[in-house]
Amino acid sequence: MKLSKKLEGRSRLFWLLAGLWLLALVGVADYLAGFETFFSVFYLLGVGLATWFVGRAFGLLLSVLSVIVWIIGDLAAGAHFSTPFVPIWNATILLVFYFIVVWLLARLRSLHVDLEKKVRERTVALTQEMQERTRLEKELLEISERGQREIGHDLHDVLGQHLTATAFASQVLTEQLEARSLPEAASAQHLVKLVEEAINLTRTFARGLQPVEMEAQGLMDGFQELARASSERFKIACEFECREPVLLDDTERSTQLYRIAQEAITNAIKHGKAKSINVSLENLNDAVTLTITDDGAGLPENARLGQGMGLHIMAYRARMIGATFDIERLPESGTRVTCKLPADKILSPETHAAKN
Repeated sequence: MKLSKKLEGRSRLFWLLAGLWLLALVGVADYLAGFETFFSVFYLLGVGLATWFVGRAFGLLLSVLSVIVWIIGDLAAGAHFSTPFVPIWNATILLVFYFIVVWLLARLRSLHVDLEKKVRERTVALTQEMQERTRLEKELLEISERGQREIGHDLHDVLGQHLTATAFASQVLTEQLEARSLPEAASAQHLVKLVEEAINLTRTFARGLQPVEMEAQGLMDGFQELARASSERFKIACEFECREPVLLDDTERSTQLYRIAQEAITNAIKHGKAKSINVSLENLNDAVTLTITDDGAGLPENARLGQGMGLHIMAYRARMIGATFDIERLPESGTRVTCKLPADKILSPETHAAKN
């Protein structure tokens, strides 16, 4: 392949001169070999190269020159013919043979060029299609994230405030009923408790929809809240571990890492029936490494070939932020999900302190 590209890179003038040089070289060799040795087939080397790299016209010209050189060489070497018709006939037959070879090579060259052109066009079309598909997938994911953030914002700021005002009014009502020693005071107090629980649920839902704050510290806080909420909601032991601060000054990447962990936890509970999950975030070898390990039933052997969207979405989220994604079944039981983000978006604690 490399040799072919190197030969294709030569100029037409180079191949024109090379064809003439080969014609001269074969002509000298033909003369030295004598007229009794059939040497005309070697002229095809120059004719073939001339046709392939220069063009059909030059191939035909070199064919005529080759026949002339062949006839002159044989005559100079002492060849004798009974009648002038014999060398003319031989030259005509040889010339027709050369012309057929030139036509076939020119046709093959034309097909080769057309095929390369179609391959290039198809490659460009496929590349553009893949880029457009990637752009649309990213845009859909961004729209989804933006919609969730807006809903989370409305839950926290609008509904949360409304419930807080309701709880405050209910508390006032409770105090008024207690001041009058009415039996309805207990029911009012229960109502206050229910509203406060609704406030906590609203904040939890809002946190899940808008998990990562703009600050670099937000990713660690988001994971901490995710582990706490998962433990309370699913009645399991979900812990977040981060030995040293890992700061990402990139909300998009932080959000995608959070979503990967969120999906991994959901899969572990839903499919693996896990009772214990560990979410680990650390800075290893200049890369942010997110690891989610569970003690569930483990990854099915055909999970990578399955139709479930969870693995595909996690892998796509990782690719979208330039991270690597891997999921493996542990030897005894459980599953480990690993996502590694390159160091170009890591914010060191010193840099974070300097910016603040």
